[in-house]
Amino acid sequence: MPITIKDVAKKANVSPSTVSRALNDHPRISTETKKQVQELAKSMGYVPSQAARNLVTQRSATIGVAVADYLDPFYVSLLASIEDVALANNYDLFVSSFYRDRRREEKLFDSFYEKRLAGIIVAGSLIDEGYLSQENRSVPVVLINCFSYPFSVSADKLAGAKMAMEYLVGLGHHRIAYVSQGKPLNTELLRLQGYRSVLRKHDIPIDDSLIVPGDGGVIGGIKAVSRLLDLPEKPSAIFCFNDMTAIGVMNALQKRGCQVPRDCSVVGFDDLEIATYYHPSLTTIRQPIYRLGYRATEMLLDLIRSDGEVGSEILEPELIVRDSTARAQD
Repeated sequence: MPITIKDVAKKANVSPSTVSRALNDHPRISTETKKQVQELAKSMGYVPSQAARNLVTQRSATIGVAVADYLDPFYVSLLASIEDVALANNYDLFVSSFYRDRRREEKLFDSFYEKRLAGIIVAGSLIDEGYLSQENRSVPVVLINCFSYPFSVSADKLAGAKMAMEYLVGLGHHRIAYVSQGKPLNTELLRLQGYRSVLRKHDIPIDDSLIVPGDGGVIGGIKAVSRLLDLPEKPSAIFCFNDMTAIGVMNALQKRGCQVPRDCSVVGFDDLEIATYYHPSLTTIRQPIYRLGYRATEMLLDLIRSDGEVGSEILEPELIVRDSTARAQD
Protein backbone atom coordinates (compact mmCIF):
# COMPACT_ATOMS: atom_id res chain seq x y z
CA MET A 1 0.00 0.00 0.00
CA PRO A 2 1.27 3.53 -0.76
CA ILE A 3 2.39 5.70 2.13
CA THR A 4 -0.22 8.31 3.12
CA ILE A 5 -0.12 11.60 5.02
CA LYS A 6 -1.64 9.77 7.98
CA ASP A 7 1.30 7.34 8.00
CA VAL A 8 3.78 10.22 8.02
CA ALA A 9 1.80 12.03 10.73
CA LYS A 10 1.76 8.96 12.96
CA LYS A 11 5.51 8.49 12.57
CA ALA A 12 6.22 12.18 13.21
CA ASN A 13 3.75 12.29 16.12
CA VAL A 14 1.89 15.28 14.66
CA SER A 15 -1.52 15.76 13.08
CA PRO A 16 -2.16 15.01 9.36
CA SER A 17 -2.99 18.71 8.81
CA THR A 18 0.44 19.68 10.18
CA VAL A 19 2.10 17.27 7.75
CA SER A 20 0.08 18.70 4.86
CA ARG A 21 1.05 22.26 5.77
CA ALA A 22 4.70 21.34 6.27
CA LEU A 23 4.90 19.63 2.89
CA ASN A 24 3.29 22.68 1.24
CA ASP A 25 5.70 25.10 2.97
CA HIS A 26 2.95 26.82 4.97
CA PRO A 27 4.22 29.96 6.80
CA ARG A 28 2.52 28.99 10.08
CA ILE A 29 4.67 25.87 10.41
CA SER A 30 8.11 26.36 11.96
CA THR A 31 11.22 25.80 9.87
CA GLU A 32 12.32 22.99 12.20
CA THR A 33 9.00 21.13 11.89
CA LYS A 34 8.96 21.58 8.11
CA LYS A 35 12.42 20.12 7.80
CA GLN A 36 11.62 17.19 10.09
CA VAL A 37 8.38 16.31 8.29
CA GLN A 38 9.82 16.74 4.79
CA GLU A 39 12.83 14.54 5.54
CA LEU A 40 10.65 11.89 7.17
CA ALA A 41 8.21 11.88 4.25
CA LYS A 42 11.09 11.47 1.82
CA SER A 43 12.64 8.60 3.79
CA MET A 44 9.27 6.82 3.98
CA GLY A 45 8.74 7.13 0.23
CA TYR A 46 5.69 9.37 0.49
CA VAL A 47 4.46 10.70 -2.90
CA PRO A 48 1.92 13.58 -2.78
CA SER A 49 -1.41 12.92 -4.48
CA GLN A 50 -2.01 15.61 -7.06
CA ALA A 51 -5.63 14.52 -7.37
CA ALA A 52 -6.19 14.99 -3.64
CA ARG A 53 -4.49 18.39 -3.76
CA ASN A 54 -6.75 19.44 -6.62
CA LEU A 55 -9.84 18.59 -4.58
CA VAL A 56 -8.67 20.94 -1.85
CA THR A 57 -7.47 23.83 -4.04
CA GLN A 58 -10.15 23.42 -6.75
CA ARG A 59 -7.32 24.00 -9.22
CA SER A 60 -4.80 21.66 -10.83
CA ALA A 61 -1.06 22.27 -11.19
CA THR A 62 -1.44 22.00 -14.95
CA ILE A 63 -1.28 24.71 -17.61
CA GLY A 64 -3.33 24.30 -20.78
CA VAL A 65 -1.62 25.34 -24.01
CA ALA A 66 -3.66 25.75 -27.20
CA VAL A 67 -1.72 26.28 -30.44
CA ALA A 68 -2.95 27.06 -33.93
CA ASP A 69 -1.21 24.15 -35.64
CA TYR A 70 0.92 21.27 -34.32
CA LEU A 71 2.54 20.89 -37.75
CA ASP A 72 3.93 24.43 -37.86
CA PRO A 73 7.56 24.47 -36.61
CA PHE A 74 6.95 27.92 -35.11
CA TYR A 75 4.62 26.41 -32.50
CA VAL A 76 6.96 23.50 -31.81
CA SER A 77 9.71 25.98 -30.88
CA LEU A 78 7.25 27.98 -28.81
CA LEU A 79 6.17 24.93 -26.82
CA ALA A 80 9.77 24.17 -25.88
CA SER A 81 10.13 27.49 -24.03
CA ILE A 82 6.70 27.22 -22.40
CA GLU A 83 7.61 23.77 -21.12
CA ASP A 84 10.96 24.98 -19.74
CA VAL A 85 9.30 27.62 -17.54
CA ALA A 86 6.34 25.45 -16.53
CA LEU A 87 8.44 22.49 -15.40
CA ALA A 88 10.88 24.75 -13.55
CA ASN A 89 7.89 25.98 -11.54
CA ASN A 90 6.40 22.50 -10.94
CA TYR A 91 3.57 22.81 -13.46
CA ASP A 92 2.63 20.19 -16.03
CA LEU A 93 1.36 20.99 -19.53
CA PHE A 94 -1.81 19.90 -21.29
CA VAL A 95 -1.25 20.72 -24.97
CA SER A 96 -3.68 20.62 -27.87
CA SER A 97 -4.12 22.20 -31.31
CA PHE A 98 -7.18 23.81 -32.84
CA TYR A 99 -5.73 23.53 -36.38
CA ARG A 100 -6.58 27.12 -37.34
CA ASP A 101 -10.29 26.43 -36.82
CA ARG A 102 -12.32 29.03 -34.92
CA ARG A 103 -14.93 26.62 -33.58
CA ARG A 104 -12.30 24.12 -32.45
CA GLU A 105 -10.51 26.89 -30.58
CA GLU A 106 -13.71 27.85 -28.74
CA LYS A 107 -14.41 24.22 -27.81
CA LEU A 108 -10.81 23.67 -26.72
CA PHE A 109 -10.91 26.70 -24.44
CA ASP A 110 -14.15 25.51 -22.83
CA SER A 111 -12.62 22.06 -22.35
CA PHE A 112 -9.56 23.55 -20.65
CA TYR A 113 -11.76 25.65 -18.38
CA GLU A 114 -13.90 22.68 -17.38
CA LYS A 115 -10.76 20.75 -16.41
CA ARG A 116 -10.04 23.44 -13.78
CA LEU A 117 -6.56 24.04 -15.10
CA ALA A 118 -4.37 26.55 -13.31
CA GLY A 119 -4.14 28.76 -16.38
CA ILE A 120 -4.26 28.79 -20.18
CA ILE A 121 -1.90 29.99 -22.91
CA VAL A 122 -3.24 30.41 -26.46
CA ALA A 123 -0.87 30.91 -29.40
CA GLY A 124 -2.18 32.02 -32.78
CA SER A 125 -5.75 32.71 -31.66
CA LEU A 126 -8.46 33.24 -34.26
CA ILE A 127 -10.79 34.75 -31.65
CA ASP A 128 -8.43 36.97 -29.65
CA GLU A 129 -11.08 39.63 -28.99
CA GLY A 130 -13.41 36.91 -27.73
CA TYR A 131 -11.20 36.28 -24.70
CA LEU A 132 -12.08 39.73 -23.35
CA SER A 133 -15.53 38.36 -22.48
CA GLN A 134 -13.91 35.58 -20.42
CA GLU A 135 -12.45 37.96 -17.84
CA ASN A 136 -15.13 37.05 -15.30
CA ARG A 137 -13.91 33.46 -15.33
CA SER A 138 -11.53 32.30 -12.64
CA VAL A 139 -8.89 30.79 -14.96
CA PRO A 140 -6.27 33.31 -16.16
CA VAL A 141 -5.50 33.39 -19.89
CA VAL A 142 -2.41 34.71 -21.70
CA LEU A 143 -2.33 35.08 -25.48
CA ILE A 144 0.75 34.99 -27.70
CA ASN A 145 0.89 37.34 -30.69
CA CYS A 146 -2.50 38.93 -30.02
CA PHE A 147 -1.38 42.40 -28.98
CA SER A 148 -4.88 43.84 -28.43
CA TYR A 149 -5.52 41.49 -25.49
CA PRO A 150 -4.42 42.96 -22.11
CA PHE A 151 -2.47 39.87 -21.03
CA SER A 152 -0.37 39.07 -24.07
CA VAL A 153 3.20 38.77 -25.33
CA SER A 154 3.70 39.66 -28.98
CA ALA A 155 6.43 40.32 -31.49
CA ASP A 156 6.08 43.69 -33.23
CA LYS A 157 4.66 42.46 -36.54
CA LEU A 158 4.25 45.93 -38.03
CA ALA A 159 7.87 46.85 -37.33
CA GLY A 160 9.02 43.50 -38.72
CA ALA A 161 7.11 43.93 -41.98
CA LYS A 162 8.52 47.43 -42.39
CA MET A 163 12.06 46.10 -41.83
CA ALA A 164 11.60 43.50 -44.56
CA MET A 165 10.17 45.99 -47.04
CA GLU A 166 12.72 48.73 -46.32
CA TYR A 167 15.46 46.20 -46.91
CA LEU A 168 14.02 45.09 -50.26
CA VAL A 169 13.43 48.68 -51.42
CA GLY A 170 16.99 49.49 -50.36
CA LEU A 171 18.18 46.73 -52.69
CA GLY A 172 16.46 48.53 -55.55
CA HIS A 173 13.30 46.39 -55.74
CA HIS A 174 10.16 48.30 -56.71
CA ARG A 175 7.94 45.46 -57.89
CA ILE A 176 7.55 43.55 -54.64
CA ALA A 177 4.88 40.91 -54.10
CA TYR A 178 3.36 39.89 -50.78
CA VAL A 179 2.13 36.33 -50.12
CA SER A 180 -0.31 36.52 -47.20
CA GLN A 181 -1.71 33.95 -44.79
CA GLY A 182 -5.10 34.23 -46.44
CA LYS A 183 -7.11 35.09 -43.31
CA PRO A 184 -7.97 38.62 -42.07
CA LEU A 185 -6.38 38.23 -38.63
CA ASN A 186 -4.52 40.93 -36.70
CA THR A 187 -1.18 39.29 -37.43
CA GLU A 188 -1.94 39.27 -41.15
CA LEU A 189 -3.30 42.81 -41.21
CA LEU A 190 -0.21 44.21 -39.49
CA ARG A 191 2.13 42.62 -42.03
CA LEU A 192 0.01 43.94 -44.87
CA GLN A 193 -0.06 47.38 -43.27
CA GLY A 194 3.74 47.39 -43.07
CA TYR A 195 4.00 46.26 -46.69
CA ARG A 196 1.73 49.04 -47.95
CA SER A 197 3.17 51.79 -45.74
CA VAL A 198 6.74 51.30 -47.00
CA LEU A 199 5.61 51.34 -50.63
CA ARG A 200 3.75 54.59 -50.01
CA LYS A 201 6.72 56.08 -48.18
CA HIS A 202 8.91 55.51 -51.24
CA ASP A 203 6.21 56.56 -53.74
CA ILE A 204 6.01 53.07 -55.20
CA PRO A 205 2.57 52.34 -56.68
CA ILE A 206 0.61 49.63 -54.84
CA ASP A 207 -0.40 46.92 -57.31
CA ASP A 208 -3.08 44.70 -55.75
CA SER A 209 -2.29 41.93 -58.24
CA LEU A 210 1.00 41.48 -56.36
CA ILE A 211 -0.85 40.71 -53.09
CA VAL A 212 -1.62 36.99 -53.28
CA PRO A 213 -3.19 34.78 -50.57
CA GLY A 214 -1.34 31.77 -49.23
CA ASP A 215 -2.27 29.49 -46.33
CA GLY A 216 0.58 30.01 -43.89
CA GLY A 217 2.36 26.89 -45.16
CA VAL A 218 4.49 25.49 -47.95
CA ILE A 219 1.56 24.57 -50.22
CA GLY A 220 0.16 28.08 -50.07
CA GLY A 221 3.54 29.49 -51.09
CA ILE A 222 3.78 27.12 -54.05
CA LYS A 223 0.29 28.02 -55.30
CA ALA A 224 0.97 31.75 -54.89
CA VAL A 225 4.00 31.56 -57.19
CA SER A 226 1.86 30.17 -60.02
CA ARG A 227 -0.32 33.27 -59.87
CA LEU A 228 2.60 35.70 -59.59
CA LEU A 229 4.57 34.23 -62.49
CA ASP A 230 1.49 34.38 -64.72
CA LEU A 231 1.35 38.17 -64.36
CA PRO A 232 2.38 40.24 -67.41
CA GLU A 233 5.10 41.87 -65.29
CA LYS A 234 6.65 39.51 -62.75
CA PRO A 235 7.83 40.62 -59.30
CA SER A 236 11.55 41.03 -58.64
CA ALA A 237 11.07 40.25 -54.93
CA ILE A 238 8.53 38.46 -52.73
CA PHE A 239 7.85 39.17 -49.07
CA CYS A 240 6.18 36.19 -47.38
CA PHE A 241 3.86 35.92 -44.37
CA ASN A 242 6.20 33.43 -42.70
CA ASP A 243 9.19 31.16 -43.35
CA MET A 244 7.13 28.11 -44.32
CA THR A 245 5.39 30.19 -46.99
CA ALA A 246 8.81 31.41 -48.16
CA ILE A 247 10.12 27.83 -48.44
CA GLY A 248 7.16 27.01 -50.69
CA VAL A 249 7.76 30.16 -52.73
CA MET A 250 11.45 29.40 -53.30
CA ASN A 251 10.71 25.79 -54.17
CA ALA A 252 8.13 26.82 -56.78
CA LEU A 253 10.30 29.59 -58.23
CA GLN A 254 13.19 27.22 -58.81
CA LYS A 255 10.92 24.60 -60.39
CA ARG A 256 9.73 27.27 -62.81
CA GLY A 257 13.32 28.09 -63.76
CA CYS A 258 13.68 31.25 -61.65
CA GLN A 259 16.90 31.40 -59.70
CA VAL A 260 16.77 32.81 -56.17
CA PRO A 261 17.99 35.48 -55.64
CA ARG A 262 19.25 36.34 -59.14
CA ASP A 263 15.79 36.42 -60.72
CA CYS A 264 13.70 36.99 -57.61
CA SER A 265 14.60 37.79 -53.99
CA VAL A 266 12.58 36.17 -51.18
CA VAL A 267 12.11 37.28 -47.56
CA GLY A 268 10.34 35.26 -44.84
CA PHE A 269 9.14 35.98 -41.32
CA ASP A 270 9.92 33.97 -38.12
CA ASP A 271 13.52 32.70 -38.52
CA LEU A 272 12.77 29.02 -38.06
CA GLU A 273 15.72 26.63 -37.91
CA ILE A 274 15.07 25.51 -41.50
CA ALA A 275 15.69 29.08 -42.70
CA THR A 276 19.42 28.62 -42.10
CA TYR A 277 19.74 25.24 -43.80
CA TYR A 278 17.47 25.62 -46.82
CA HIS A 279 19.24 26.39 -50.13
CA PRO A 280 19.57 29.24 -50.61
CA SER A 281 19.44 30.16 -46.94
CA LEU A 282 16.49 32.42 -46.22
CA THR A 283 16.62 36.11 -45.43
CA THR A 284 13.92 36.62 -42.82
CA ILE A 285 12.55 38.64 -39.93
CA ARG A 286 13.45 36.95 -36.68
CA GLN A 287 10.72 36.70 -34.10
CA PRO A 288 12.14 36.04 -30.61
CA ILE A 289 10.23 32.74 -30.49
CA TYR A 290 11.81 31.32 -27.34
CA ARG A 291 11.37 34.63 -25.55
CA LEU A 292 7.70 34.80 -26.59
CA GLY A 293 6.91 31.48 -24.94
CA TYR A 294 9.13 32.15 -21.93
CA ARG A 295 7.60 35.53 -21.12
CA ALA A 296 4.05 34.33 -21.78
CA THR A 297 4.49 31.54 -19.24
CA GLU A 298 6.06 33.88 -16.69
CA MET A 299 3.14 36.26 -17.20
CA LEU A 300 0.62 33.45 -16.69
CA LEU A 301 2.33 32.35 -13.47
CA ASP A 302 2.20 35.94 -12.20
CA LEU A 303 -1.55 35.97 -12.91
CA ILE A 304 -2.03 32.62 -11.19
CA ARG A 305 -0.18 33.88 -8.11
CA SER A 306 -1.69 37.40 -8.32
CA ASP A 307 1.92 38.55 -8.17
CA GLY A 308 2.15 42.28 -8.96
CA GLU A 309 1.02 44.26 -12.00
CA VAL A 310 0.69 42.28 -15.23
CA GLY A 311 0.26 43.86 -18.66
CA SER A 312 0.89 43.20 -22.32
CA GLU A 313 4.44 43.11 -23.68
CA ILE A 314 5.75 43.67 -27.22
CA LEU A 315 9.12 42.24 -28.27
CA GLU A 316 11.27 43.66 -31.05
CA PRO A 317 11.97 41.64 -34.23
CA GLU A 318 15.30 41.56 -36.11
CA LEU A 319 16.25 41.44 -39.79
CA ILE A 320 18.43 38.41 -40.57
CA VAL A 321 20.13 38.71 -43.97
CA ARG A 322 21.08 35.48 -45.74
CA ASP A 323 21.42 34.26 -49.34
CA SER A 324 17.85 34.50 -50.66
CA THR A 325 18.08 38.25 -51.38
CA ALA A 326 20.21 40.35 -53.74
CA ARG A 327 20.15 43.71 -55.47
CA ALA A 328 17.53 44.14 -58.16
CA GLN A 329 18.69 43.55 -61.72
CA ASP A 330 18.78 46.67 -63.91
